[in-house]
Amino acid sequence: MNIALFGYGRMGKAIEKIAKSRGHKIVEKIDNNDTILSLLEADVAIDFSIPNAAAKNITQALEHGIPVISGTTGWLNNYDQIVKLCNKMNGAFLYASNFSLGVNLFFELNNKLAKIMSQRYTYDASITETHHKLKLDAPSGTAITLAENIIKNSGYKKWSLNKKNPETLQISSARLDDVTGIHSVRYSSKEDSIEIKHTSKNREGFALGAIVAAEWIIRRKGVFTMKDVLTIS
Repeated sequence: MNIALFGYGRMGKAIEKIAKSRGHKIVEKIDNNDTILSLLEADVAIDFSIPNAAAKNITQALEHGIPVISGTTGWLNNYDQIVKLCNKMNGAFLYASNFSLGVNLFFELNNKLAKIMSQRYTYDASITETHHKLKLDAPSGTAITLAENIIKNSGYKKWSLNKKNPETLQISSARLDDVTGIHSVRYSSKEDSIEIKHTSKNREGFALGAIVAAEWIIRRKGVFTMKDVLTIS
């Protein structure tokens, strides 16, 4: 599989390492706002760039008929536009806020727990996320995904970094040295608490998930999520 890599920071380098170990080839590397030279050799594009470059990179790949895997966060105000373009071009596109296979299983656990707790009104839900100091966005895309799925299954109306009222789900963010990613969801009452937690040990887990998604999307058409890759109904 020939891969065009959009974004060549730490995640881009980790993806390159995993891709080569699985017999794939990186045919082009675009570092954030660099100009895309050619996608003629690429079978798939993997985007881990920056928010103000992601939509442009994804658009160019789709217009060239190249399937796109995107893990860049902070650009989702353009998501609907990308979906429309993908459908118009009869292309293939998959976005995930987190490509770790374990995190995507964690998402499913979060959904199931939220449904179980939806009628347990004495419990107050909250989310905590911790990452390295170089992570620019807060809260993380993963924390937002967790929050959105809790909101779908509860009486919360929105999430906030600074909780103001009972209808707001609180997310707490911390930035520390050498933390790849820790996310926890807690339900607390006066009597006890219930907590689920995911800890990322290294970036290889994210990179592996992105490569697995890229391998899966080849020869498919449509807009997908990691649920499709992992066959989670």
